[in-house]
Amino acid sequence: MAATPSVMLPLGTEAPNFSLPDTVSGKIMSFDEVKGDKGTLVMFICNHCPYVKHVNEELVHLAKDYMSRGIGFVAISANDVERYPDDAPDRMKETALKLGYPFPYLYDESQETARAYQAACTPDFFLFDNAKKLVYRGQLDDSRPGNGIPVTGKDLRRAMDWLLEGKTVPEAEQKPSIGCSIKWKPENQDLGLFD
Repeated sequence: MAATPSVMLPLGTEAPNFSLPDTVSGKIMSFDEVKGDKGTLVMFICNHCPYVKHVNEELVHLAKDYMSRGIGFVAISANDVERYPDDAPDRMKETALKLGYPFPYLYDESQETARAYQAACTPDFFLFDNAKKLVYRGQLDDSRPGNGIPVTGKDLRRAMDWLLEGKTVPEAEQKPSIGCSIKWKPENQDLGLFD
């Protein structure tokens, strides 16, 4: 379980658009279709990663707490399913239904969306304001599998609260997420960010 940190995309970056299938509904969805009135959280996750399994319940709580307040949520999995069949779209659908994800769970087969966001690990979080500008990237909280710290989502919750209050999320308050590396396809491994 090698730990990979977020790349920390520059704040102010405009949200890259995407057009990806939702594994539950089968619909193709874009950033504009998932965005919220006040902001949007883009999460790179997957099924098999122990770091994601550790926080899955909190992701559902987080979405239920903040979607009603105008934050849009979307989860994307970009892992190479040839090497990691647990992350295939049919398994993604099973996971989303079993855990009750209240947000779309999209499949980035080409890995172009993960590359555009410079996603490095699962989970990796990107919070955008209502003008699609990046205001927070980094960790959910300090909890990791086995470290004994409760999963609260405090870092991301604080960032969303600041966004909703019209405040700037201080860069000093933003720590990289840590997780399993995105499982890049062999043809995408030479692009600089990757395992």
